[in-house]
Amino acid sequence: MELQKSITLKHLLIHQQKCVGLQFSTNKIIQALVDTLPNVAWSQEFGMFYIPNNKSNLDLIFKTFQGIAWVNGNFFFSDKIINADNPELNLERYRKRKPKLGFKPCPEEYLLKLELKRYSDNTVRNYVSCFETFINYYYTEDPMMLNEIDIRKYLQKLIQEGKSNSYVNMAVNAIKFFYEIVHGMPNRLYSIERPRKEKQLPEVLSKEEIVKIINATNNMKHKCIVGLLYSSGLRRGELLNLHVTDIDSKRMVVIIKNAKGNKDRISVLSPSLLKDLQHYYKEYRPKKYLFEGQSGAKYSVTSVLNIISAAAKKAGIFKKVSPHMLRHSFATHLLENGTDLRHIQLLLGHSSTKTTEIYTHVANRSFMEIKDLLS
Repeated sequence: MELQKSITLKHLLIHQQKCVGLQFSTNKIIQALVDTLPNVAWSQEFGMFYIPNNKSNLDLIFKTFQGIAWVNGNFFFSDKIINADNPELNLERYRKRKPKLGFKPCPEEYLLKLELKRYSDNTVRNYVSCFETFINYYYTEDPMMLNEIDIRKYLQKLIQEGKSNSYVNMAVNAIKFFYEIVHGMPNRLYSIERPRKEKQLPEVLSKEEIVKIINATNNMKHKCIVGLLYSSGLRRGELLNLHVTDIDSKRMVVIIKNAKGNKDRISVLSPSLLKDLQHYYKEYRPKKYLFEGQSGAKYSVTSVLNIISAAAKKAGIFKKVSPHMLRHSFATHLLENGTDLRHIQLLLGHSSTKTTEIYTHVANRSFMEIKDLLS
């Protein structure tokens, strides 16, 4: 018979002591059993009963409710891998940095948990940077002794400095990771307000500008990199993860594996780009990754950024051009050519058409039919 009653375990920090929160719907049987637990108390702040967090108490909780209620530990036992499909990361580059006077590096426990959780390299870079900035703001303080007021004060400083909403949100995530994931104390940041997400329109290049950038690249390898980012709408990380076998010339598609959200998808392969890719392959002979560095390893993020930046300047385009701008241009130009929004969503790998709809705000097609009010 399925148990209808349940009790959920939550991490709480009360008077600087780790506690187990006991969250459940009103039920006389569960309440009676909770009352039998040692040193049980009620928290008005969190609206639940709690007991000290130690192994004997945890064992006792499961023993007490066995056969009577389901003990939900999904929020409590958080050592599962977040992104199992991400490659294992080696964070030795952070561990082997030379010590700097007056600078606190990211603690080993933080780095270790990032490795265990298999966060992406980009997320790791952002989290480490944001968290180190935070702990060095409170250089003389132990992070474990900081409270919600201290964290609010730091976030207020970021806002006053003119940091973007996305940066402040990233800082919150990096700080939360320390308290919630590394030290298992989620309640530390329960009521921290997040800034609203900025709704900025994507920056888009014209088709003429794209062609100029591609023609301004230095060699066939660089030309293929810029061409693929644009003509297949790839994210930078997706491009760097492509294997030689992910170019399917028979079906004229690019196979994108383990993309954002651990999803696979396919995108279009431009016939003219295929010819360039064939010339590139004959010249460079990549073995595993489609684009490899000198040692045969995956091509670097910095190299891609430098290629696009240099080609844009050479083409006489002086606004900052990024790999993602090429992806935005891909989606916008498809929309302007009459491609259905649902098809664009699938090519981009968006989980919802709502995300893709932002391109309707920058596509020229929808504006060209509007009559000139001054004529």
